[in-house]
Amino acid sequence: MSIQQSDVLYTAVATAENGRDGRVATDDGVLDVVVNPPKAMGGNGAGTNPEQLFAAGYSACFQGALGVVARQEKADISGSTVTAEVGIGKNDDGFGIIVKISATIPNVDAATARDLLEKAHQVCPYSKATRGNITVDLAV
Repeated sequence: MSIQQSDVLYTAVATAENGRDGRVATDDGVLDVVVNPPKAMGGNGAGTNPEQLFAAGYSACFQGALGVVARQEKADISGSTVTAEVGIGKNDDGFGIIVKISATIPNVDAATARDLLEKAHQVCPYSKATRGNITVDLAV
């Protein structure tokens, strides 16, 4: 379900110059990075790239969602990590992305970890935004 403008608690604002070969910065100056295509896509790889930025945001958001679910389930996720791998490749419309979310949750068994991951995937805003649009694989 979509939220309404009146429900917005925070809005992040970032501006890019020269797309994949320039820089991107937030309006508050906290993030200000050089953006270059990765070497695998013919760039010099000297800066970050949109896929790395998406992976960073998705992994942080998913870790937060995992925390929400763990509190509801009374599960101990201390020491856990979430890694997002974002791949880009050609598709029928030009380019598309694929994501793999991996979690290490040391204080629960594998079945509980998998259950927590599935539930976090249902509540994570990034997962909701991409659902039905890209492939997202979950792994523990």
